[in-house]
Amino acid sequence: MKTQNYQLNLAFPIRQHGFVARMKELVLLVLILMVLIPVNAQMQNMNLRNEPVDISDDFRSFKNTYYLADKLVSFDPETGKGEIVYKRYEYKTRMAFNNMLGVLQPVEPNEFPEGEYEVSPKLPFSVQFVSPRTVRLKAQSGFVSPDVANCKSLMLVNNDMPPSDAWKYEKVENGHQYSSDYGSVVITENPWRVEFYDADGKLLTGTNHHTDNATSTFTPIMPFSFVRRASDYSRRFSATFNLHPGEKMYGFGEQYTEFDKRGQKVVLWVDDANGTQNETSYKPVPFFLSSRGYGIFMHTSSPVTCDVGKYFSGVNSLMTGDETLDLFVFLGEPKEVLDAYTDLTGKPEMPPLWSFGLWMSRISYFSEEDGRTVAKELRKHEIPSDVIHFDTGWFETDWRCDYQFSESRFDDPEAMISDLKKDGFHTCLWQLPYFVPKNKLFPEIIEKELFVKNDKGNLPTEDAILDFTNPEAVKWYQDKLRGLLEMGVGAIKVDFGEAAPAKGVYHNGRTGFYEHNLYPLRYNKAVADITKEVTGEQIMWARSTWAGSQRWPLHWGGDPANTNSAMAATIRGGLSIGLSSFSFWSHDIGGFVLKTPEEIYRRWLPFGLLSSHSRAHGAPPKEPWKYGEDFTEAFRKAVNMRYRLMPYIYAQAKHSVENGLPMLRALFVEYPDDPGAWLVDDQYLFGSDILVAPMLENTESRDVYLPGNHKWIDYQTGKVYASGWNRIEAGEIPVVMLVRDGAAIPHINLAQSTMQMDWSDLELKVFSIDTDKAEGMICLPSDNRLEYLELDINGTTFRLKENPLKGKAELKVSLGK
Repeated sequence: MKTQNYQLNLAFPIRQHGFVARMKELVLLVLILMVLIPVNAQMQNMNLRNEPVDISDDFRSFKNTYYLADKLVSFDPETGKGEIVYKRYEYKTRMAFNNMLGVLQPVEPNEFPEGEYEVSPKLPFSVQFVSPRTVRLKAQSGFVSPDVANCKSLMLVNNDMPPSDAWKYEKVENGHQYSSDYGSVVITENPWRVEFYDADGKLLTGTNHHTDNATSTFTPIMPFSFVRRASDYSRRFSATFNLHPGEKMYGFGEQYTEFDKRGQKVVLWVDDANGTQNETSYKPVPFFLSSRGYGIFMHTSSPVTCDVGKYFSGVNSLMTGDETLDLFVFLGEPKEVLDAYTDLTGKPEMPPLWSFGLWMSRISYFSEEDGRTVAKELRKHEIPSDVIHFDTGWFETDWRCDYQFSESRFDDPEAMISDLKKDGFHTCLWQLPYFVPKNKLFPEIIEKELFVKNDKGNLPTEDAILDFTNPEAVKWYQDKLRGLLEMGVGAIKVDFGEAAPAKGVYHNGRTGFYEHNLYPLRYNKAVADITKEVTGEQIMWARSTWAGSQRWPLHWGGDPANTNSAMAATIRGGLSIGLSSFSFWSHDIGGFVLKTPEEIYRRWLPFGLLSSHSRAHGAPPKEPWKYGEDFTEAFRKAVNMRYRLMPYIYAQAKHSVENGLPMLRALFVEYPDDPGAWLVDDQYLFGSDILVAPMLENTESRDVYLPGNHKWIDYQTGKVYASGWNRIEAGEIPVVMLVRDGAAIPHINLAQSTMQMDWSDLELKVFSIDTDKAEGMICLPSDNRLEYLELDINGTTFRLKENPLKGKAELKVSLGK
């Protein structure tokens, strides 16, 4: 936003015609300055509506009071509960050689009556052992209402957490130690610290105490502490942990900036990012994992700012807006951390088979004729597809969501949906939870008070925004969707949800400070619940999320530009949200904003088809035949490849939901001991056995890093590559796609939709160079039971040791390229 700088020419002449006149002009000048200087200051600091809330400035203000965690004054090892003394500090200025610093100095109390308030308060602290890998730390900055303390969290699948008996206690010098098979936690009394170690005794991380910094650096550092804001007396925590040399940080939801967040400041506030190349996020998640073998979940819906070694490279400052600090720390390698995190916040249900087919879309198909035509053309051109999506244009007035098909453009929508399904297509419909004043539903929403209010009880925006904390609003909304789902619609596109008013007052009595980030979670749940109730299937297509939304698949990556850099950023976003335990994620193939240039569409297509779910969407045209015969043929070949791989995709999906893993997987998830795997952000593993390196520029080859101590085999050409860096040419389908040596990849005969696939006749293609054994996975949609396959070599061919699908499916074995 541009700000207007108001300037005055202070050199204008004052007319010389008497003292009184001269004084009037001076007074006028002072009044003008009194008005314009504050206006200019306000313009310089103005925030736009729903601009991400960065709370880090609260910890750098000379106006505020800071309470630094100092020592543990009481502790019961059996319950894990105790009290921490917090010392009171303020910022003071210090000048050294004309350099001015703000430094923390102890300060006397400033309350009246004197002696009625604690100078150094003793406040509750607790440690709870949730599982052999999971430790919960809680701290309070003051009084917490029982209603708040006992409120059930939507982010957790189980709010009642019995203590794990896997941890053994031992009293140690100046503190307490708890140990499990996976690591230990040491709590030091004076100075107060909590440190985490792995099973081998390596220090992973620990809280930062103010004495850690006093003798080691001249840089002013805010240690583990909370702030009391002068503006409103509210309190906010900075949970400050030490970072180690070479440590890397990943996750935080769908983030588009550099993959490793070490050295960045990450603001976690749900936002309409308007693309995939800036630092805001549709899907922030207050969870990250470290390359040192741990992860942390900040259990809050308040604004969160994480300074991951940006201001000072040696500390990770987790600043939360909550007056209660609630952290879960997970010990282990990435797979183990993700599994433990999703045990806490929920694993997704398995989406239906048809959702893994191609979703054909654009912004927008406007009529029944459009929908029937695109379905007909897909079948005519023999391009497999399972979903026709109607975006913003299926209402009588585009974008004006009233949950009714346009009567002028849809003759019989129910018959259309039925006919499409007979031809192997499900139908998806766009909608949003905002209602413009001209929407015919607007008066009803206002009359029934189903909207988020401002502090005066009025609308905080032009639109009425549904309040999902109001059970009546949820019921009203779900009834609208129920009619569509009962008509035969397969899925609802859960668009937007990022604009819940930050200063709104919600039906449950809380403000947007806590409800803004929870809005997508409530929104996703409302759609997922009614879809499951009516159709029996767990499926939606959502854009905004918060921690816990992974329970309701699936989500897509917003509105990328049609450029190479947008494709690269989209990959980073997919990797990051995968490291926040979202198994199912998609994106707009080719980009959203404009007509996709053909050469970018060609290269983006295999990236989209080798993601958990695949949707061609964005500004028209998106249909391949609109680009000509040559492109249509290329499009068909790429989609055919995905459909033949459907047994692999479905089995990997099942394995992912059972273990809290992403389908689009950072290399280090499977290869945590390979240092190079932690450095790659433009390629990924599609499941456990296929490595994908999209072509991010219009070149014939690219550099690809191959992890592990085994060979990799090109899926398209059969060429063999050793681990490490290789220059590899793309295949006929413009992507580098390699299979792990010793992997058995299940295939199925090609069909035009998943509905028409024959799962009784499958082929296991074994990719092997140096191995005499092979392994894979299979899962039939008929029973959703994951089976593990083992093969050994018999002469020059491989044979299946045992067919776990005996009586259900034949598994023919062949060699891959």
